[in-house]
Amino acid sequence: MSRLEDGVFMRPSLYDFHKSIGALTMAILTWRILVLLRVWWRKYTKRFPKFTREWIKTVTLHTSLYIFMWVVPVTGFLLSNSYKSNNVKVFGILLPDMFPENSDMVEIGRNLHFWLAYTFLAFTILHTIQQKKVVRSLWRRFTKAITPKNNLSSNQ
Repeated sequence: MSRLEDGVFMRPSLYDFHKSIGALTMAILTWRILVLLRVWWRKYTKRFPKFTREWIKTVTLHTSLYIFMWVVPVTGFLLSNSYKSNNVKVFGILLPDMFPENSDMVEIGRNLHFWLAYTFLAFTILHTIQQKKVVRSLWRRFTKAITPKNNLSSNQ
C-alpha cells in the first residue's frame, strides 16, 4: 500500500480501508489473545501439559502466528504515525497515535511492515500445508455448499 502510486483509482479509500482492517484486526486479536491466555491459565494450573515434541511444535507455530498477526498491524501503525501524525482512522474514527511522528522511522516502519507481512504469509502457507487434511475437508464442505442442488422433480 505504501508504494501505491498517487494516480491509482480510489487510492485514498483503499488506503483508509487497509488501515481500518489492520486496526480492527489488532483490536480483535488483542482481545482473542487475552481470552486464550485466561483459558491457558485455567487449563494448565489444573493439569500441567505433557511437553512432547508435537506439543512444543504446535505451541511454537501457533504462538508465532499470533505474534505475526499482532505485530504486522503494529508496524503499520509505526509506518503511518512516523510518516504523518494523526492519520490512522478506523472506518472514519480517528485513533490516537501509538508512535510519535518521526521521518527517520518511515523507512524502518515500511520495511518491517512489508517483510513481517510476507514472513507471516509464509508461516500461514506452512500451517495450511501442515493441516492439509483439514483444508481438504473444509474445501469439500465449501464446494458442496455452493454447488446448486439438482431439481428433485427432474429425477422423478
